[in-house]
Amino acid sequence: MDIQLKKRPWYIRYRYYLLAGAAFAGFLAYVVNLSLSPDRLRIRADKVQIAEVKEGDFMEYVDVEGIIQPILTIKVNTREEGSVERIVAEEGSLLHRGDTILLLSNPDLLRSIEEQRDEWQKQAASFREKEIEMQQQSITLQQQSLQTDYDLKRLQKSYELDKEEFRMGIKSKAQLEVSEDEYRFKLQSARLQRESLRHDSAVSIIRREMLRDDLSRERKKFERARERVEHLVVKAPIDGQLSFVGVTPGQQVASNQAIAEIKVLDHYKVHTSLSEYYIDRITVGLPATIDYQGRKYPLKISKVVPEVKDRTFDVDLVFTADMPDNVRLGKSFRVQVELGQPEQALIIPRGNFYNATLGQWIYKVDAGRTKAVRVPLSIGRQNPRQYEVTAGLQPGDLVITTDYDTFGDAEELILDGMKE
Repeated sequence: MDIQLKKRPWYIRYRYYLLAGAAFAGFLAYVVNLSLSPDRLRIRADKVQIAEVKEGDFMEYVDVEGIIQPILTIKVNTREEGSVERIVAEEGSLLHRGDTILLLSNPDLLRSIEEQRDEWQKQAASFREKEIEMQQQSITLQQQSLQTDYDLKRLQKSYELDKEEFRMGIKSKAQLEVSEDEYRFKLQSARLQRESLRHDSAVSIIRREMLRDDLSRERKKFERARERVEHLVVKAPIDGQLSFVGVTPGQQVASNQAIAEIKVLDHYKVHTSLSEYYIDRITVGLPATIDYQGRKYPLKISKVVPEVKDRTFDVDLVFTADMPDNVRLGKSFRVQVELGQPEQALIIPRGNFYNATLGQWIYKVDAGRTKAVRVPLSIGRQNPRQYEVTAGLQPGDLVITTDYDTFGDAEELILDGMKE
């Protein structure tokens, strides 16, 4: 007799298919979950820098390198052309006002001075000759005037005698008239001679003044020419350090040519270059500081060169109080140029994350400190130590400020080994 077998349930018969289907469904769910969930990256917590968002004083300033330079540099120019005969002072030497730097030679100038001297001597001899001639002429006129006065007195006596004899009837009227005419002629002649003498004296004075002026001009020309010889000796116009001499022995130099440079060492300035980004905010008088060996040294901007070269512009600063003890030409210091007054703001420390995010987002650590999530961020002002947060974070938040280059496009960072 046949035994009827009990039919197995369908889930037993198709269990392998059901298991395969469940596995496939699980795989699909896993894939869908991966596609919908953010990208995660597991990192070691001790490999990143975590900073707290705080409220505090924010000072906007620029930190740059400044070079010590002399506050004044004098260019030494030649006043005469010539050939460099000898360089007396060495580059780098300290000079006092009037010290000789170099000697020039100019044979043409020496010949010109000799000619000026000869001309002056000729003018002096000519003046003496003309002065003697005028003196002799004046003496002649004086003698003639004296002779005329003598003849006039003699004629006057004769005329008075003729009038007396006419009254006595000794001489006729015709004889008296002749004597009177002769006397009046001589009287008029004497007046004209005296007038001529006065004119001659006035003319002689004017001629002497003109000759003296001509002689004085020639003398001044000669003295100026002789002074030009002194200009062949190029001297230091001020106390300082001879930084360089730009000529060599035997070189021909022109008048007013720059041949050397002297740096004044009484005071110093700090020279630096700033990004063109700050050109509208940097003005003369802005404060700055040098933080050196734990002490701050105040400065202020004394000069701003508005010309932009290679996306930077030049700025000079001067010390307003004490200077560091070891200040010397060419030494560099870090200079902080202040752009405003301290203000309360939400701040985070400066970090390399900015290079990857440009301040548009940041990784924020959760309350459990087990992971960090990318969140939007808005950064306002910045200085070499801090960023000002204008949106996206709150005081007390923790953020990762490490360089993000190794994190790729991860939306979350799983922090392994994070300590509370």
